[in-house]
Amino acid sequence: MELYQEILEGMIKQEIDLVNATSYKALKEIKTIIENDTLSDFECIEEIVCVFERLGSNGGNRHDFG
Repeated sequence: MELYQEILEGMIKQEIDLVNATSYKALKEIKTIIENDTLSDFECIEEIVCVFERLGSNGGNRHDFG
């Protein structure tokens, strides 16, 4: 059982590292969007919602412009 546990712990660590890297990349992207003075507030929110969508999340009611 010890080997199985070691393998499982290694896999979980890899997944956590992937989530952390993905989260950091998304935060950097959102920061860049917020700092972009050429975007209107609406465009800024639209771009941020798109970041979440690329991560597999949805925009909920905030992205239902139709």
